[in-house]
Amino acid sequence: MRHINRGAVVEGVYTVSRWEYPVKAIRETIRNAVVHRQYALTGKDIKVAVYDDMVEITSPGLLPPSIDYSAMESRQSDVINKIIAPVFKRMGIIDQWGNGLKLIADELKEYPRIEFRWREVGLSFQVQFIKLDHIKEQELGQELGQELSNSTMYSEILRKIMNVPLSRKDISEAFGKKQVSGYLNRTLSKLIEDKLIEYTIPDNKNHPDQRFRITKRGAVFLELLKK
Repeated sequence: MRHINRGAVVEGVYTVSRWEYPVKAIRETIRNAVVHRQYALTGKDIKVAVYDDMVEITSPGLLPPSIDYSAMESRQSDVINKIIAPVFKRMGIIDQWGNGLKLIADELKEYPRIEFRWREVGLSFQVQFIKLDHIKEQELGQELGQELSNSTMYSEILRKIMNVPLSRKDISEAFGKKQVSGYLNRTLSKLIEDKLIEYTIPDNKNHPDQRFRITKRGAVFLELLKK
């Protein structure tokens, strides 16, 4: 839980806080790994890996042939370790025989954007809880990063023309650039479009004495950024 996020989802008219992964299903998977792993395979451990796009649990030993993970709601039960399983049952770690896979399946229904996969890898059994929205989250992060970069650029330009109007060349030189870049031109156009700056000679945009000055809207924008 230290390595996964907790977010909020809307259920009806209420906003409910919950983990980004089905924690009960992951806990049950780890519990199954401890109970059903093949302890004769020395030098191997149960591994729980948390990646950006998934949580993966790997257990030494293959799946018992009598268990079918594709039929998770059928309450299957097949005990491999005849000592550990009954002890877990008496300790209350196992609630009911054959209930584990159904518990996982039931909680997954509440997480439609989490895909459940299982496979056998070598002499190990592996289960994955995969975030289907991971790519969208990456794209959103990039967009937010760009917006933050834009906001920084906007504020720097506004601060430079706060007290005195400047030309394109003046602004470029204020950033340590000898030539006016396409990026600066696009940024100035966006600032004009958003009415954060304005031309000192609005009737002739290409006038040789043309300058840019901050608007009242731009001054308010700067104050908001400070907050």
